[in-house]
Amino acid sequence: QVQLVESGGGLVQAGGSLRLSCAASGSIFIINTMGWYRQAPGKQRELVTTITTGGGTNYADSVKGRFTISRDNAKNTVYLQMSSLKPEDTAVYYCYFRGANEAGWMTTYWGQGTQVTVSS
Repeated sequence: QVQLVESGGGLVQAGGSLRLSCAASGSIFIINTMGWYRQAPGKQRELVTTITTGGGTNYADSVKGRFTISRDNAKNTVYLQMSSLKPEDTAVYYCYFRGANEAGWMTTYWGQGTQVTVSS
């Protein structure tokens, strides 16, 4: 019933910027945390950033100072503003929401992934 739809990925040159969006449709009764993972070819999935419903944020060391996560709780949407992009940022980016479903079970919902490619 809950679906996360990502948008905003694409091809950008090093030093450029992109803004990713992730919007949840359907009913999520309570949201705990939201955030973004990424996975580059041949590499493990890594956590990029998280944000709590209250607004607290965490960032991977590799993106601190360059990426900013934000959210609109009323619209069930989370954003990732990426600047000063580097080729090593190239990956598929996956958003997630974690919260309680209608039955009260904590559940993680995932976006379909969006490709970010940064050229040299």
